[in-house]
Amino acid sequence: MRKRFDEQLSLLNQELTMMGALCEEAIALVAKALTGNEKDLAKKVVTLDDEIDQMERDIESLCLKLLLQQQPVAGDLRQISAALKMITDMERIGDQAEDIAEIISYLKGHHIPSHDKIHEMATAATKMVTDSIDAYVNKDLALSEAVISYDDVVDDCFNKVKTNLIEVISKNPMDGEYALDLLMIAKYFERIGDHATNIAEWVEFSITGQHADHSQTE
Repeated sequence: MRKRFDEQLSLLNQELTMMGALCEEAIALVAKALTGNEKDLAKKVVTLDDEIDQMERDIESLCLKLLLQQQPVAGDLRQISAALKMITDMERIGDQAEDIAEIISYLKGHHIPSHDKIHEMATAATKMVTDSIDAYVNKDLALSEAVISYDDVVDDCFNKVKTNLIEVISKNPMDGEYALDLLMIAKYFERIGDHATNIAEWVEFSITGQHADHSQTE
């Protein structure tokens, strides 16, 4: 019985890793689309988000099966509970990547310096998502703590983007609409970082049994 349970837990880890990889791909695509204004890449994110949504349903079903058909001990119960929480945040990451893609589709090839800082945000957010999933699979408490700390990098980038865009609007009112679009993109990347922080917090819970809320997400 325990062998079967361990096999299903291993499958759960694999599924979470795959879902995380889809989130990473979605973020990478919108980052590339933003840098090169490649609208076709942005459209692919919609398909990826559909796959992420399906994986959320599949993993939820697997978790419920583990809870109902097996008799998990405390540590296993925390791991499964954490997985259920994590997939909600990963699903939101997919949604927000799609939101970014939708905004990109309206851009008209403008370029201002904030592009570079937003791309830095995308890179940082991707790292946070990757590391948070790795921390869960490897039960790596130090890595989960590093993810939580790294959210400051994304927040700092957002503040710099916001300051820059306010300056752009004040100097060039005609670029106001475009600047606001970029601000929304930056805000979504900030939220992705928050969701990665949430995932890392649930990793900590799965290992220690303690859950600390370090961020607020929508």
